[in-house]
Amino acid sequence: MTRSQASPSNAPAIRIADDGHTSNAIQINNYVDDEHEQGIVRIQKFSMAFGQSFGIPTTQPPVSPLKKVTVTVVRTKLLIPGDDDPVADAALVIENKLIAWIGPKSEIPSKYTDNAHKAVETPYLMPGLWDCHLHFIDTGLPTKDEGNYAAFIATHPATNGARLAKDCWKALQNGYTSVRDLAGMGCEVAIAVNEGTIVGPNIYSAGACLSQLAGHGDIFGLPAGIVAGNLGVTQVPYGFMGTGVTVIADGVDECRKATRLQIRRGAKCIKVLASGGVLSRDDDVTCAQYSSSELSTIVAEANRQKRIVAAHVHANDAIRLAVNLGVGTVEHNSFADEETIKLIKQKNVIYVATRYIVQMLLKTGGEGIDPASWEKAKLCATNHLKAYKLAVQHGCTIALGSDTTPGDEGSAQEIQFAVEAGLSNLEAIKAATANGPLTVAGQAPQTGQLKVGYEADILGVLENPVEDVKVLQNKDNIRWVWKGGKLFKGPGIGPWGEE
Repeated sequence: MTRSQASPSNAPAIRIADDGHTSNAIQINNYVDDEHEQGIVRIQKFSMAFGQSFGIPTTQPPVSPLKKVTVTVVRTKLLIPGDDDPVADAALVIENKLIAWIGPKSEIPSKYTDNAHKAVETPYLMPGLWDCHLHFIDTGLPTKDEGNYAAFIATHPATNGARLAKDCWKALQNGYTSVRDLAGMGCEVAIAVNEGTIVGPNIYSAGACLSQLAGHGDIFGLPAGIVAGNLGVTQVPYGFMGTGVTVIADGVDECRKATRLQIRRGAKCIKVLASGGVLSRDDDVTCAQYSSSELSTIVAEANRQKRIVAAHVHANDAIRLAVNLGVGTVEHNSFADEETIKLIKQKNVIYVATRYIVQMLLKTGGEGIDPASWEKAKLCATNHLKAYKLAVQHGCTIALGSDTTPGDEGSAQEIQFAVEAGLSNLEAIKAATANGPLTVAGQAPQTGQLKVGYEADILGVLENPVEDVKVLQNKDNIRWVWKGGKLFKGPGIGPWGEE
């Protein structure tokens, strides 16, 4: 494909090709470029120096090639909005942090093309991806062992943080511009990302998940006193109250205090363990945890502070209790029956299946997993996919979460599993983009869609995900990554993003 009117006739261009090298291209008249499958960037500037040398009259002051340009014009053969039908031969304008304009390539306003701007072409354009169920924990163990909270306690926070810094960079390079941390050190890591100390996605963390004693968040291999001393909300060492990955809270007062501790810590949502789990050795995965009064207190306190509650639930009665008491998202849902799925739909609760972690645990064949946990993993798998398919069939709002650590391959595989559960490719993309912000309610800005006024969290992709979402599993297909209007991945872009 060629283009003959993409820039003003008197505008020299500084061209940054895929190899990252820069060359000057002087444009006297309209020019024609062959389309690059890998994409190119042109930083177009009016230059008095070039203008005088070639006799082109201009009143514009000299502009250094190094001067920061805050407008980017992106042209694409297919724009995928996230919550609408794809648009062919489209263009999008990024101005500072926001999407300023979207429309046909042929109708880009001259106020953008006639002034200094960066120009990008990419075959496919889509919103940045969301993983809505991650854990900001990295003990250096395999994924299947990250639920080993004893290992987490034994790992120095500095070591954990250093590993998470790399994980965050990988997540962003893989196209994940936003993530929801449902138990981990995300509140603390988010500070480093937001201040620019490290590179990573937007992080919406729950802080520590809330668990009852003898619940999914308990550490059954340790004496109860040690668990209470490290994870409780009363008898704890000074300065460490509620700052781990799990907080043990029993009774209404402790549940209220635990919720407030996470909000004080910076939590953008609250995570409650409302049923037994798989990797917790001694609890029953088919039983509900937390009483109605405890759970309703957590929900009320979170909602009063404009936070949504995410409920870890496997047991069918636990799902029903959590949904009826007002949680915003339900995670896992292994034993949900059809009536419960209908209730989830009726209450407009968001369904997060975490299919990847189920598949990953099954692939281990039980190797390296506590025998009791292995039996629970197999039991959950008997109904998990059936429940997921029912949720799709009944039109539940689906968001995607892998239940792994940032940067793990499971994030993109979760999109494929959504298709296997019955979503179309386009619906799975919506679940991975537009539905993501719903899982943190009003705590996220407008993002997850390509719309004017939304945050410019955007991906440029080389192959068409509408035809096959598996192309998103190949990080080389994610050619461009913008987060908040800043380019963090692209030709010539270093590990710290565009300067």
